[in-house]
Amino acid sequence: MNIKLLIRGLKIIIFIGCFPMLGLSQNFLNSGSVQGNFQLDAQYYQKDSAIGANEVSEKMLMNAFANIIYTNGNFSTGLRYESYRNPMLGFDNRYKGSGIAYRYATYKADEFEITVGNFYEQFGSGMIFRSYEERNLGYDNAMDGIRVKFNPIQGILLKAIIGTQRFFWDVGPGIVRGGDAEFAINEFIPSFSESKTRVTIGGSVISKYQPTEEILYDVTKMYNLPENVAAFAGRMNVSRGKININAEYAYKSNDPNAQNNYIYRHGEALLVSAAYSKKGLGIILSGKRVDNMAFKSRRTEAGNMLNVNYLPTLTKQHAYSLSAIYPYATQPNGEMGVQGEIVYSIPKNTLLGGKYGTEVKLNYSRANSIENDTSGLNITGYQGGSKGYTSGFLKFGDQLYFQDFNIEISKKINNRIKGSLSWVNLIYNQAVIEGHPGLPTVYANVLIADVNYKITPLKSLRTEIQFLSTQQDEGNWIMGMLEYSIAPQWFFSVSDQYNYGNEIDAKKIHYYNLGFGFNRNSSRVQMSYGKQREGILCVGGVCRQVPAAYGLNITITSSF
Repeated sequence: MNIKLLIRGLKIIIFIGCFPMLGLSQNFLNSGSVQGNFQLDAQYYQKDSAIGANEVSEKMLMNAFANIIYTNGNFSTGLRYESYRNPMLGFDNRYKGSGIAYRYATYKADEFEITVGNFYEQFGSGMIFRSYEERNLGYDNAMDGIRVKFNPIQGILLKAIIGTQRFFWDVGPGIVRGGDAEFAINEFIPSFSESKTRVTIGGSVISKYQPTEEILYDVTKMYNLPENVAAFAGRMNVSRGKININAEYAYKSNDPNAQNNYIYRHGEALLVSAAYSKKGLGIILSGKRVDNMAFKSRRTEAGNMLNVNYLPTLTKQHAYSLSAIYPYATQPNGEMGVQGEIVYSIPKNTLLGGKYGTEVKLNYSRANSIENDTSGLNITGYQGGSKGYTSGFLKFGDQLYFQDFNIEISKKINNRIKGSLSWVNLIYNQAVIEGHPGLPTVYANVLIADVNYKITPLKSLRTEIQFLSTQQDEGNWIMGMLEYSIAPQWFFSVSDQYNYGNEIDAKKIHYYNLGFGFNRNSSRVQMSYGKQREGILCVGGVCRQVPAAYGLNITITSSF
């Protein structure tokens, strides 16, 4: 890619699009700064019927993008060019094509900041509004419209947004508009400025408008669907010394949609967390309740796209491959969740701490159904066109969706060796999380050993050994990995996952992988060859299906 040509093209866009409004000159263009980044992911596919990797007609598929950003004083503008030729397996084929998928201009003047074009934004924790991108999931609901931020005095921040959401190469039919206000009490009330207790409060409102006639679905003949759906949220953060407490409550008016079977019940959510930290000890406790909070700018959309809001998960996101086989996906129709984590550093020069100390992490999370009652509604189940059910606000349901108890012990043995040992105990309700009724609940234990040996100051050898035991699903797995690094440029790795516990001999398969990477300044090239098991990839409670694949992977990243 010729970066100079891209920069020149961007300056032409700026000059043509902004000169009439801002009276820009060539000096303005030359005095600013340009930065950006590029990424290409490509895979050459081979057929492997044993793992379910089918023939790919193009042989090679590719996802790529480049961000170019120009900044000059209070003005900035940028674009992102994306190319999917064609989308890699596991990504929606509606991304197929190339073009400018994201472009914006932002100008700051005194207390105002105004953005036109595309933007990402979040109100509070995102429970009524979050616009964001997660490239690993193929997810992007960027807003296309106008955002205004207003900071009238120190400690007060007001935001207003209006626009439509990205839907692959188009936009969704719904218009999303709303506002958010946040008040840092200690900053704008002089009498609280010296207080050790810091308080921030905030509130949000979001409204989605979607004309009924644009909904191409039979439900338009059955129900009187609301064209406007509103949501409200209030939040508070209180901190004092070593203690921090966060709470947010959200309410959504009735919103019949494909995910809730077109019921007319309102939605609500509550998220509460408390943290305590001091040297050597950290404690986090969190809880949440979600009830009928699926919120999309097109009510017939059943996939991941066009989400107006984001419902955070209260489960640990595991980094190791076998402990990540069974990830949790947030259940917007109803979920009660809790999570607790303790991080404790055993002091140095003690019996258990040893010379260098020992760190212990203990984590527990659980997600259940909410209580729901259809008695008195004269219906069976969540019948469309009705209020669906009633539910006690803080009452757990009978169905367990997910449970994760894990402990990790990390220790430096000497100047050359450090490592960690982990145990993960999982309960995973396949029928609910994967949406396949009849599948058994998985009970699994995972053991992980990770050891790093420093050969020289620049050379190191790292090994992973993982073991997963379960009597459900595909049975037991074992995984081994060896990685050799030469800092700061090279690494080489070899790994293998073996499904030795599968009841079907033909599916007792080795998923081997060979890889290497090279770094130079801000650029990186990484290649790997091997087999990828079919499964689910989740980030923050949002998931996508990952198909089985066999072949060569290439990733190139660079920034300037």
